[in-house]
Amino acid sequence: MFVPKLKAMTVFKNCFLLLLLSTLTLSISAQVLQPNTKPNPKVNYERLKRIDAVINEFVQQNKIIGAVTLLVKDGQVVQHQAYGIDDVETKKPMPKDGIFRIASQTKALTTVGIMMLMEDGKLLLNDPVSKYIPEFAKPVVLATFNEKDSSYTTVPAKREITIKDLLTHTSGLGYAGIGSPTMQAIYAKNRITGGVGEMTNEIDATMKRLAKLPLEVQPGEKWNYSLSTDVLGHVIEIISGMDLETFFQKRICVPLGMKDTYFNLPAEKHARLTAIYTPDSTGRLKKWANGLGIPADFPNIKKSYFSGGGGLVSTAYDYAIFLQMLLNKGTYNGITLLSPRSVELMTSNQVGALFGSGAFGLGFRIVTPAMSDELSNVGSFAWGGAFSTTYWVDPKAQLIGLFMTQQFPGTPAISELQGKFKVAVYQSLR
Repeated sequence: MFVPKLKAMTVFKNCFLLLLLSTLTLSISAQVLQPNTKPNPKVNYERLKRIDAVINEFVQQNKIIGAVTLLVKDGQVVQHQAYGIDDVETKKPMPKDGIFRIASQTKALTTVGIMMLMEDGKLLLNDPVSKYIPEFAKPVVLATFNEKDSSYTTVPAKREITIKDLLTHTSGLGYAGIGSPTMQAIYAKNRITGGVGEMTNEIDATMKRLAKLPLEVQPGEKWNYSLSTDVLGHVIEIISGMDLETFFQKRICVPLGMKDTYFNLPAEKHARLTAIYTPDSTGRLKKWANGLGIPADFPNIKKSYFSGGGGLVSTAYDYAIFLQMLLNKGTYNGITLLSPRSVELMTSNQVGALFGSGAFGLGFRIVTPAMSDELSNVGSFAWGGAFSTTYWVDPKAQLIGLFMTQQFPGTPAISELQGKFKVAVYQSLR
């Protein structure tokens, strides 16, 4: 009389085990980017083709020369396409594996590096920066500035800068090259650069000089995009005993399988570095040889100054691996770089109301309910680079979007295209 019950229990147990195994397999596979070998039921592939139409129109109108896009949905690469040409002189088509100067997209790797060192027990977010670079002790803040000779007066800072201040760009530092005219003048006079393509200065001496210059605003009182992440990159070097290039390779890139992300691009990959363009006086795009004192081929030139705020090159696919790790809350392909809680800290608001209607975490812009015209869901995080690359991650939709082209400075057309690319992505989702 108990046989039917026993069989039923056995069937239930077997079904439960199969379901558990299936769930575990799905969870494991979701950690790794999957190829687009079968349709994703949550994507309308016919509507997805609108991405091609949008970008090809901008190429045909000479608003961009070429681009690469990549879209990941539920861990699956559902779109990865190259458009236009790479080099206007050779007419070389843009390759999907083209290597791009990602500028401030470097900042996300530096943030991850700092959080890894925190989890290693090497630092705390509220540590004063002077603990690692003593010259940052007793900071001063700009009071008055004389435009004629770049002289200035200062007042004492109310407190020291912390590691968290650097992560959130509330340190009070300015930005060489792209910051306010006042701070650009002060930094130029003291040989402080934006770090990208730096060939002559030495980073330790540069950070020590920076530490002795006035802050633009009081620490913690304003969001001010700055050289903060360059300082963090050097903090990583000091704590780890490795230069930033070695740290990124050993601790992030090699473990994740990122094969094309470098400060110094290996010689065998030089030909894959994409050309970069700039508008001339008529708005027509021409190849950019040297701007802001930076040679266009700086990734191919051996250097030892590594800018944690902007010096890397990468491919769309490599960077998608990195972003999938963050979407997986710190794990990719069985490799754990960070705990879920650290990723939550990075991707939640850490600056109160200092970022306007949006939010800013530890290195990322974050979508809030107040951003009513934003397509990506609340909690999405994003950033980009000065050479016209951009990305976003939408945890609710399990979505990653990457748009990569090479142009400096960016133009309204670039911003328009990035916006239309995002629209084309979201309208394709079921």
